[in-house]
Amino acid sequence: MTDTNSVPVSAQSRRNIFQLLELDTRLLGMIGAFIVLCVGFDLITEGRFLTPRNIFNLTIQTVSVAIMATGMVFVIVTRHIDLSVGSLLATCSAVMAMTQTQILPDMLGLGLNHPATWAITILVGLITGTVIGAFHGWLVGYLMIPAFIVTLGGLLVWRNVAWYMTSGQTIGPLDGTFMKFGGINGTLGTGMSWIIGIVAVVLAVAGIFNARRNKARHGFPVKPMWAEGLLAGIAAVLILGFIWTLNSYNVPAARLRRMFEANGEVMPEGFTQGYGLPISVLILIGLAIAMTILARRTRLGRYIFATGGNPDAAELSGINTRLLTVKVFAMMGALCALSAVIASARLANHTNDIGTLDELRVIAAAVIGGTALSGGLGTIHGAILGALIMQSLQSGMAMVGVDAPFQNIVVGTVLVAAVLIDIIYRRKTGAK
Repeated sequence: MTDTNSVPVSAQSRRNIFQLLELDTRLLGMIGAFIVLCVGFDLITEGRFLTPRNIFNLTIQTVSVAIMATGMVFVIVTRHIDLSVGSLLATCSAVMAMTQTQILPDMLGLGLNHPATWAITILVGLITGTVIGAFHGWLVGYLMIPAFIVTLGGLLVWRNVAWYMTSGQTIGPLDGTFMKFGGINGTLGTGMSWIIGIVAVVLAVAGIFNARRNKARHGFPVKPMWAEGLLAGIAAVLILGFIWTLNSYNVPAARLRRMFEANGEVMPEGFTQGYGLPISVLILIGLAIAMTILARRTRLGRYIFATGGNPDAAELSGINTRLLTVKVFAMMGALCALSAVIASARLANHTNDIGTLDELRVIAAAVIGGTALSGGLGTIHGAILGALIMQSLQSGMAMVGVDAPFQNIVVGTVLVAAVLIDIIYRRKTGAK
């Protein structure tokens, strides 16, 4: 009798612990899969995968896809799809490259490295992406053309618009300040990174206990104090551990020597300096916070999820679903432009193949992150974790020496498997 009851009691205990800590079991599964993936590649590569250098490179390579994945969550939540994100990224990149290398010098006399060049360039790129995205949304929302068709056409149109704008040539070098947004050429340094990390820990801990206070004030059940402390401690360890890892990746000695020589100084013997937190990663963190607030705390966010849950009911309740579609696609276009800034700055130029297959990576990141293709469900942090899993998978396979075609086979298989697992999970939990 005791033996037959031991398993159910154990399972019930685990459920009680998860409920007590209010942990998302699906998110825990994703984190567990990510850890297994990283440890597996680290063993296969004999310790090269989890080095500070590779983690630094992995983070800056993930940013552009993760930024677009946050917007793709809203697109898919509203029961649409956007297949044009990679091509739109290329068009925005081409527009910004031409703006800073040809248009501004010829029309306004503002050459590269002028204090206003980078700001004007980014503004032009954001306007371009937003307008194109809004145009897609107008075609979908008001002319009732399926988003699949509109964005499939956009995939073909904007990729070739970018090619014609640059005649298929690589445009570079780009503005020095502009390139700092790419990551490798723009970091905060170790000191400022520690300050950012400590501030982030304080804000995370304050957020956890402030949420507890708000729940108690309104009569909702709260977790025990030890559980709140445990979550706060985990958050602090993760944040500071991430900062420590990035700070551990040192700038190459030859580059440091050139930096000292440019200032007319001699580098001290044995001097080292860590890269620290990349500006691009800081942008992603800020965007993730803003998009999460938008999704959870604003009227627009509530309208987006309500429309995805039941479009007919949303429209009958007074939500202008057509205008909402335009807003969602305009937001997606703006995020494509921001990703174009990050991607072209990281490469230090605009290339003809920039953003190729990004539509696959972005959709896969959102879906792996838990966004339901049936609409109505999705999280920003899940999409970012999905993008990190995708990039880790590709980077690990590249380090192992897997050919690019087989990498795409694996990514496609993982995408289908993720959707299958999601369907099974929702059936078992009774979720939508």
